Amino acid sequence: MKERSKSSSVSNLPLILNIDDFKGDFSFDALFGNLVNELLPSFQEDSADSADGHGIGGTDVLPNGHTRTSSDATKFAQGLSAPLFPEVDALLLLFKNSCKELVDLRKQIDGKLSNLKKEVSTQDDKHRKTLTELEKGVDGLFNSFARLDSRISSVGQTAAKVGDHLQSADAQRETASQAIELIKYLMEFNRNPGSLMELSPLFSDDSRVAEAASIAQKLRSFAEEDISKAMPSVVGGATASRGLEVAVANLQEYCNGMVTVLSHSSELENRLLARFDAASQRRELSTMSECAKILSQFNRGTSAMQHYVATRPMFIDVEVMNSDNKLVLGDQSSQASPNYVARGLSKLYKEITDTVRKEAATIMAVFPSPNDVMSILVQRVLEQRVTSLLDKLLEKPSIAHPRPVGEGGILLYLRMLAVAYEKTQELARDLRAVGCGDLDVEGLTESLFSAHKDEYPEYEQASLRQLYQAKLEELRAESQKVSEPSGTIGRSKGASVASSPLEISVAAVTEFVRWNEEAITRCTLFSSLPATLAANVRSVFTCLLHQVSQYITDGLERARDSLTEAASLRERFVIGSSVSRRVTSQAEAAAAAGESSFKSFMVAVQRAGSSVAIVQQYFANSISRLLLPVDGSHAATCEEMATAMSSAEGAAFKGLHQCIETVMAEVERLLSTEQKAADYHSPDDGMVHDHRPTNACTRVVAYLSRVLETAFTTLEGLNKQAFLTELVRCL
Repeated sequence: MKERSKSSSVSNLPLILNIDDFKGDFSFDALFGNLVNELLPSFQEDSADSADGHGIGGTDVLPNGHTRTSSDATKFAQGLSAPLFPEVDALLLLFKNSCKELVDLRKQIDGKLSNLKKEVSTQDDKHRKTLTELEKGVDGLFNSFARLDSRISSVGQTAAKVGDHLQSADAQRETASQAIELIKYLMEFNRNPGSLMELSPLFSDDSRVAEAASIAQKLRSFAEEDISKAMPSVVGGATASRGLEVAVANLQEYCNGMVTVLSHSSELENRLLARFDAASQRRELSTMSECAKILSQFNRGTSAMQHYVATRPMFIDVEVMNSDNKLVLGDQSSQASPNYVARGLSKLYKEITDTVRKEAATIMAVFPSPNDVMSILVQRVLEQRVTSLLDKLLEKPSIAHPRPVGEGGILLYLRMLAVAYEKTQELARDLRAVGCGDLDVEGLTESLFSAHKDEYPEYEQASLRQLYQAKLEELRAESQKVSEPSGTIGRSKGASVASSPLEISVAAVTEFVRWNEEAITRCTLFSSLPATLAANVRSVFTCLLHQVSQYITDGLERARDSLTEAASLRERFVIGSSVSRRVTSQAEAAAAAGESSFKSFMVAVQRAGSSVAIVQQYFANSISRLLLPVDGSHAATCEEMATAMSSAEGAAFKGLHQCIETVMAEVERLLSTEQKAADYHSPDDGMVHDHRPTNACTRVVAYLSRVLETAFTTLEGLNKQAFLTELVRCL
């Protein structure tokens, strides 16, 4: 009765199911728990009440470690007449009601989905109609723009034609204006003979002597040509006009006077320059200023400014030039280092800047146009004093026959060029701060290095090739020293087939990268435009890719040669059915050589992978950011990097296949040369069966353990996966 009433009460409970229960992160376990949690605890309570009603405190320990009461044991002995799970009916009813409500919820959802589909379809039709109308409107706009573009093109062509006509008319107007001016001047000379007092101010202004002389020559040529054309009419008896003859006479007199004036002006200018020099030596700034103002009336003072700059001691004193060379280049008997040159250039350029600053103070106090004088002075400093020094400092080496690396090689020239360029740029900035007028000092500085910068990429690549070859020769020499006392197989069982010369060295690859990084720094220094910088960086980085690819490929091929030689020795000492102890010993030595070659190749693969990782990291950290600003450069360089490393990958996979062949051959040798005698006897003989592994199996397991340990400690990534997969397949 108690159970029935409880079941009845449960069936009357409302189910708590809502559409919101299925939204978001839905969990079936949570939903199920919410449904049954109200029923299952009652079962636990009934079990506890039943146990208390019997009043038996003894318990039995079940085999699984749980305990049960003696009443439970009694029920179990009596066949368990009462149900163990009385709430099952309530749960079934609960689940049926839940299913019905879930069906109702599904119908509600289906109805909502149907309404949404209809609404979406209606909205879709509206949007399609709107899009159709918009497309028509856009087509109309395109047609309008096409007509407008055609109209603009037509108007532009008309404007161009009008502009050409206006330009032609302006040129004609300018010519006519000049002709009018010449005719007016000619009429002034066409007055009474010898009367030159009423001429235009042009012909009496001393500052416009050159312009007046040019116009007078034109007028004279025109008048003489007109008189020569009029001579036939005079011979024929007609009376010729004397107007032009008067003009010719007056012009001749004026030109003769101009020659005299110019001659006197030249003498006056020379006397003023001499007086200016004398005052300059005595540092009489007032006298120098007075002479400079007068000289400014002669050719705008250009001769005075050039004369002052040319007479500066730093341009005419031979001791100054020798001091420059000694300060920067040092003793001619020894080659100066880039650091020494950098210090010397810093000192020299500081002296030059201080000298120019002192001259600037004098120029500001003396000349009426100091900016023009400073422009001439700074230009002379760069073109004479700096250029003379750079010509001696930067001697281009021969790419075909460079000096040895031990004497600096091409790298010394590149380092000198970088130092000189950087220090000269600093000098240009300092001179700009002091003052250089309208002179483009930065552009002039660039022109001093244009010949070197044009050929710079070729020298950079040649230097990297020279350094690479020198490093290989150094590694060969070291390898020969190490391999001289190497033994043969007969001397030692564990000796390798041959000591592998020029093993792959991660330190060597790191040095290749360091050279390349230094070259990239110079590329950044010499390349101002992003496109030029990207092109130079690509050429320099490609050189590194070729060097690393060749280096690690050659190293892997040499390691493969050791595997090949070990395989040939192994085939020579294959053990047959009956062998001598000497042949067995030689076979063991060949096997040891094979294992040694196996380890050597694994180490070579590991170092090759580390070398490639170093290059990739260098590309990501230093090269990539320099290539990204130029479209296509980054992607093209990535393809070049993949292509360069493909040869090394091919050599690595071939060698790994040879390693697997070496392992399988050694396993077969161990199993075939030493088999344990049969220990199995029939059950009737009373002997105990021996299930211990044979000595050969033990040796195979030990050998495979060493192989796997070597593979796990050396290989990485795809190489490890490919090797282990193929090895397992073969085994």
